[in-house]
Amino acid sequence: MQFSANLGFLWAELKLPDAIRAAKAAGFDAVECHWPYDIDPAHVKAALSETRLPMLGINTSRGDVAAGDNGLSALPDRIPEARAAIDQAVAYGEAIGARNIHVMAGFATGAEAHRTFVSNLQYACGLAGSKDISILIEPLNRYDAPGYFLQTTDQATIIISEVDVPNLKLMFDCYHVQLMEGDLTHKLTQLQNHIGHIQFASVPDRGAPDHGEVNFDHIFDVIKRLGYSKPLGAEYKPQGPTNLSLNWLKTAQLI
Repeated sequence: MQFSANLGFLWAELKLPDAIRAAKAAGFDAVECHWPYDIDPAHVKAALSETRLPMLGINTSRGDVAAGDNGLSALPDRIPEARAAIDQAVAYGEAIGARNIHVMAGFATGAEAHRTFVSNLQYACGLAGSKDISILIEPLNRYDAPGYFLQTTDQATIIISEVDVPNLKLMFDCYHVQLMEGDLTHKLTQLQNHIGHIQFASVPDRGAPDHGEVNFDHIFDVIKRLGYSKPLGAEYKPQGPTNLSLNWLKTAQLI
């Protein structure tokens, strides 16, 4: 199997270009990140070209984090800001060759938030589609992100069906889905046609996938048997230096 290093958590102490190089040295097949916007995209693109690693995805801006924002696209009173964040992400993603953009919904609830999210996703998909970029939406669990608009895969698939465009997909994060819904084997099977990217971390501590309540050797085998061949995103929080958390990697690459 192939794996992507999520550089929002792995080698987070390094500048993004150096983290890309560290991921290559450790044997990862791809990279992804959260919010790279303080780094000149030319420097990121140079590191990607040097290492020949694809950048699988970036996130839209969370907004005013100090004020409690965690995304903007489901907030009815923040549409201009949400679309500016989408514009920023698409422009940056195009500049570095990112394949996906995760549009973050934010803290909201209700029918108006749903309509706003759908409208902003239609805008994002239209803009990104012209750049050959896919848009991802990701349910977040209620423990780490209480009040986040998008919390379940059922809710996500309703939205994906309503927007009804080929470049809107589900980001299936095994960590979040296990905490909210469980039943990962069946969920992966049922949702395979909607999935654009898969991420993972141990449950419940969001560490490396070699411990916790989920048997990731089994989950990786399920994903392989489903015919999913894109790199899986290692989005976990290492307990100490990243290089000391990678014992799982070489074994998992053999699955």
